[in-house]
Amino acid sequence: MALDTTNETRAIARYIRMSPHKVRRVLDQIRGRQYREALIILEFMPYKACDPVLKVLRSAVANAEHNAGLDPATLVVSRAFADGGPVLKRYRPRAQGRAYQIRKPTCHITVAVAPQVAE
Repeated sequence: MALDTTNETRAIARYIRMSPHKVRRVLDQIRGRQYREALIILEFMPYKACDPVLKVLRSAVANAEHNAGLDPATLVVSRAFADGGPVLKRYRPRAQGRAYQIRKPTCHITVAVAPQVAE
């Protein structure tokens, strides 16, 4: 299976309030798969990270269809990754006047699709 990476189209979701580690677990399952197959996988996976990933995947395909004039049936997820975003730091009061830090991570999800080239 050859990919036309010169014609790659991408979409990015920034500042998603979710750990990048949890999002990567979902992205690993769809990387390299065809668009329709990736949709089915995301619909039935039991993780909360599937919702923002599905939204970004649909956006990338819509970008490819609208901006580059590509057919969604020929698209393959060429790249999918999650980078860490800023961490929101909060404090929880504890006994004897102490405070424990709570880290609320965010991430940036990037999904790129490219047409599959027939060999």
